[in-house]
Amino acid sequence: MGRMGRQLLGLAVAGLTLATGGAAFAELGQPKPWEWTLQESASPVMDNIVWFHNFLFVLITLITLFVLALLVVVVVKFNARANPVPSRTTHNTLIEVAWTLVPVLILVGISVPSFRLLFLELDVPKADITIKATGKQWYWSYAYPDNGKFEFDSLMAQDKQPRLLGVDNEMVVPVNKVIRVQVTGADVIHAFALPAFGVKIDAIPGRLNETWFKASKTGMFYGQCSELCGKDHAFMPIAIRVVEDQEFASWVETAKKKYASGGASTYASAAGPTQ
Repeated sequence: MGRMGRQLLGLAVAGLTLATGGAAFAELGQPKPWEWTLQESASPVMDNIVWFHNFLFVLITLITLFVLALLVVVVVKFNARANPVPSRTTHNTLIEVAWTLVPVLILVGISVPSFRLLFLELDVPKADITIKATGKQWYWSYAYPDNGKFEFDSLMAQDKQPRLLGVDNEMVVPVNKVIRVQVTGADVIHAFALPAFGVKIDAIPGRLNETWFKASKTGMFYGQCSELCGKDHAFMPIAIRVVEDQEFASWVETAKKKYASGGASTYASAAGPTQ
């Protein structure tokens, strides 16, 4: 077997390993092996993002095919052999009006759902629960001011799956409730991002940004810091566990006792993600 054959065999084995071994990670709320689409939606905002993405994809595909057809027509019909005596036409009012108005109408058609989506993301509805998320180098801290004012740190746990996304303490929220997330940074700029909920907002020191989500499904959902924030930027995941109301109430009572006296894990007392 030559060098090329060994390389092809290695690629085939690697692909088979990912396809089979990745089955354990093919769950809702996290990336999947060989995934090329958006993560499965679990919130009304993400539902709208997926719809808008698909709408734009169809639109740009039609525009690309139309332009390609025009180029083919020009190449075939107006080459020197097929058209030895070219037209000397310099203006065509109808065409000039059309190629000005049609793009304007297309942009207006895009802007209407675009502005509607932006308004949906930025206009925080009346919240059922408020959570404050603080980005730190390199982990997240979560505070629940509506549920007893306790706070805890959430660090990446190397012994948990999925790899680089599992944490020691997850943010816990109830399903089908409006969760307002107040986001800030303690040291440098971070970004709170969770693909399945359609959430991405900067965590800036000295500034309190605000976003929201309403989880429509129970389960574990993962995200990451999406702003280059230092050497361990890749090791500060976000993990949110969505549960039923009764389970959330039980967790709150347990969390009040666990974190009331500073029982949260801290960066100083836990092993760093790169150690």
